[in-house]
Amino acid sequence: MESVLAQTDSDFECFIIDNGSTDGSLETLPELDDRFRIMAMGENLGFAAANNRAAERASGDWLALLNPDAFARPDWLKQGLAATKFLPGTAMVGSTQYMAEEPKLFDGLGDEYHAFGLAWRAGHLHPVAPIKTRQAFGPCGAGAFYKREVFLELGGYDEAFFCYHEDVDLAYRMRLAGYVCVQSAEAKIDHVSSGISGRASDFAVYHGVRNRVWTFFKNTPLPLLPLLLIPHIGTCMALLFWSSIRAGRFKPTFRGTWDGFFTRPKSRTPKIKRQVALKDLLSNFGWDPRKVIRRDIVRAAPIDMALHLREQPLKTSQNQSSEQT
Repeated sequence: MESVLAQTDSDFECFIIDNGSTDGSLETLPELDDRFRIMAMGENLGFAAANNRAAERASGDWLALLNPDAFARPDWLKQGLAATKFLPGTAMVGSTQYMAEEPKLFDGLGDEYHAFGLAWRAGHLHPVAPIKTRQAFGPCGAGAFYKREVFLELGGYDEAFFCYHEDVDLAYRMRLAGYVCVQSAEAKIDHVSSGISGRASDFAVYHGVRNRVWTFFKNTPLPLLPLLLIPHIGTCMALLFWSSIRAGRFKPTFRGTWDGFFTRPKSRTPKIKRQVALKDLLSNFGWDPRKVIRRDIVRAAPIDMALHLREQPLKTSQNQSSEQT
């Protein structure tokens, strides 16, 4: 919260969602002004539902999500909003994430999605190096920006997911609806990766596996299923085998795989009528399995800002519009 108070862009409203904490953490908050509202849920609704409740009450043009184990750099909001202007159809902006406890490593450079149904956080644990603003499949929810109107129109996060992969599912639905994601090089946060649920806990493994399978079956367009279903099943079986030789991983992986294939989320999100051509959707997928293993970027080409600026109409002080988070 101190990092939010230190933002150079002060035109925002902030919702602090307390998901039934019992450790007295609300009492540790710094002194807050009238931009801040505390929403005490009284129970743990999960990451997805809690963010949806805040989004429904928000009045800004853009939503900016910040995990409780993430710390925003002072110009995070300013740079995130600037990135919303880079490409037509932008409804998502991702932050550049650094490992809070190992600042020489990236925590993430946006979420990518393999055609066979695997998602990964690009750049995770890669050494910090110069990067450019580019497109990603979607933003990591630890520090994501969403166009509020689009977020609400598409039903927000799927609350049946509870947590994990809900950001990938939403990015997929936004992609189907024809929107794009800008992965900003300048909107920066420091993130204690898995600082809440615990890295590789049974809870994290189960929800990650189940929700990964749900995302594939929920969003894959029907014409693509004959092409991608068998590879998806093979990928899931390979990951199940891999979990069997890793201590403590097989049981939650098996449960997650079983529930992913044989149950369906009781979703509140509406069915998306696809607005994007299949060839354009496929161009945003990763196809090389080595990129998943190495956590590589799929589309490395930077956004041509010079071309973008030449194509933008000149705005006068009379038609200049301001946006709020």
